Amino acid sequence: MGVGEPAQYDPTFNGPIRKRGCTDIICCILFIVVILGYMAVGILAWLYGDPRHVLYPRNSTGMFCGIGVNEAQPSVFYFDILKCATSINIMAASLNGLQCPTTQVCVETCPDVFWALNPIAYLPKAKPQDYFNQSLCVPSFDLARTTLKVKEIVDQELCPFFYTPTVSVLGRCIPDVTALKNIPNTLGLPSSINDTVNGIRNATGDIVNSFNAKEIGVRIFEDFASSWQWIIAALVIAMVVSFLFLLLLRFIAPVMVWVLIFGVLAVGAYGIYHCWWEYNNYRKSTVSITDIGFTTDFKVYLQVKETWLTFLIILSVVEGILLLTLIFLRTRILIAIALIQESSKAVSHMMSTLFYPLITFVLLVVCVAYWGITALYLATSGIPVYKVVALNSTQDNCGQISGNETCDPQTFYNSTDYSWCPSARCIFIKYNNEGLLQRNLFNLQLYNVVAFLWCVNFVIAMGQCTLAGAFASYYWAFSKPSDIPTFPLSQAFIRTLRYHVGSLAFGALILTLIQIVRIILEYLDHKTRAAQNPCARFLMCCLKCCFWCLEKFIKFLNRNAYIMIAVYGKNFCVSAKNAFMLLMRNIVRVVVLDKVTDLLLFFGKLLVVGGVGVLAFFFFSGRIRLPGSNFRTEMLNYYWMPIIVVVVGAYLIAHGFFSVYNMCVDTLFLCFLEDLERHDGTMQKPYYMSKNLMKILNKKNKGPKKDKGKD
Repeated sequence: MGVGEPAQYDPTFNGPIRKRGCTDIICCILFIVVILGYMAVGILAWLYGDPRHVLYPRNSTGMFCGIGVNEAQPSVFYFDILKCATSINIMAASLNGLQCPTTQVCVETCPDVFWALNPIAYLPKAKPQDYFNQSLCVPSFDLARTTLKVKEIVDQELCPFFYTPTVSVLGRCIPDVTALKNIPNTLGLPSSINDTVNGIRNATGDIVNSFNAKEIGVRIFEDFASSWQWIIAALVIAMVVSFLFLLLLRFIAPVMVWVLIFGVLAVGAYGIYHCWWEYNNYRKSTVSITDIGFTTDFKVYLQVKETWLTFLIILSVVEGILLLTLIFLRTRILIAIALIQESSKAVSHMMSTLFYPLITFVLLVVCVAYWGITALYLATSGIPVYKVVALNSTQDNCGQISGNETCDPQTFYNSTDYSWCPSARCIFIKYNNEGLLQRNLFNLQLYNVVAFLWCVNFVIAMGQCTLAGAFASYYWAFSKPSDIPTFPLSQAFIRTLRYHVGSLAFGALILTLIQIVRIILEYLDHKTRAAQNPCARFLMCCLKCCFWCLEKFIKFLNRNAYIMIAVYGKNFCVSAKNAFMLLMRNIVRVVVLDKVTDLLLFFGKLLVVGGVGVLAFFFFSGRIRLPGSNFRTEMLNYYWMPIIVVVVGAYLIAHGFFSVYNMCVDTLFLCFLEDLERHDGTMQKPYYMSKNLMKILNKKNKGPKKDKGKD
């Protein structure tokens, strides 16, 4: 037996027996090995990966823009963006490290105007420095000292011969399609430039929304900067309201439950009355539903008596079922209300449990951050491979370049090896995949995903078991609150880590395997959707539905198994079996308690989110003003954005608080069922439940000490 376990009652014994042992040791060792391997994968990724390939753009020489010698030039400018747009998507290419087959230079700011080389620049006596912009030319090329003609400069792509308005997106100068629309088609320039501009218009038209999104993002950031204090104040209000709601449930739970139940019945009764009234209005009508047939205008169906008669019958049946359920299950509803009140008492005695979700949240953030960083470093591991590519294979002897010759971008442009081909460039192709690490990148990424899911599920399991241990220590304290252990949450946390890591890892592993199968099914469905016939799609949907249901069932089973682990300290399989059998023997009570609790917590979330949301709407829309406040609605670009943040934040806060309360209800319920089955109210086996629960069940503790510590 362990802490929180019901012990044989002895007036001289203060608290339950505290003997426990480690459970599921094999799974514990396996989990530790996986964690150590996960750390090793992270170290390997950190040693061989280089996230700069993703975070920073590069010029044609392979140098990163925004760091090192190019720190003052954070953006990369493409000489001929059309070559990127017609070969591969520019954003995907940039994010994956792939370079476009055109010269790229690091620039301080992206060009925001249209410019094209004047045709007179091709005259023999024209000076290049009079027509080109040095800041947009290749850094190693000096306009003031060059002896090359304009045509040679253009052919070798040392300077751009035109550029369009661009904006910087993730450090890449991308054409501003909105500005391109304002450029006339006839500028008195060569047709090749007009054709290129039109090509850019067509090729980049699908990313215009990205530019608008950037502007909106900047405005939203400005709104946050001017309203963050009030957003935090609204979230604090949501936290206080959630906290007070849970504490007041011990007093208002009976009233709220019955009001909500009779409210549902009243709504159903009104629906029956309304359907009868509508049916009576159309009863003399000669138009029937067979005369209408099938139509997409559903309003037509509301004008025939058969529709309202159908609604009337359905609502009457549902109302009758609800009334019969209320009559025959009234005792179980009273038990559910009593357990909810008892849960509120338990939370009031252990208020630190309300803030435990913060620990779970921090641990989940750590898991997500580690997974993301490891995936990023693994994706960029390996030495970049550069090869010589001819931008213009028809020029001179450039057709002799096969594209298989490797090169070093740091020295390529200062050498004369390919001087016979002016358009030869050293282009990044891929990361080297010939090393041992690179050949196993897919396996390492797969390991990263599996370990990540296992860690996330373990963190959630640890939170559930810790809270269950704390609340179980409350229930099995015979004299409340004097027998409640000191620092019950801390003791439960330490006890969980000391004895039950293996059991939690076992349950988390089962859930992880099911989630992996679901991910594989989603991947296969996405890849084969176009080629699937109706039968294959039906089977795939059935598989996905079955594994979704299985995941929900395993989560339910794991949750109750963790409660039994916290109470008795047994291994996962035994705890899961005992919890499942106990719940099946009391299935009606389980359903009633679950639905009553869901109804109450739904109303609580609606109260918190709706109340704080309405308050935020009136404040940020300027309908109410606080005296002495400098905040004005005119300071916001989008007053609805702070409202959305407040509503989402209030929901997350309410969900965090109520999840603790829900865990408390589930724990006390299992303890209550165990109490009923193991004890009979005698001096040797007294009930640990409250006086209210004993009164509802018509039970009592026998002997002179039957009322000891009961409230």
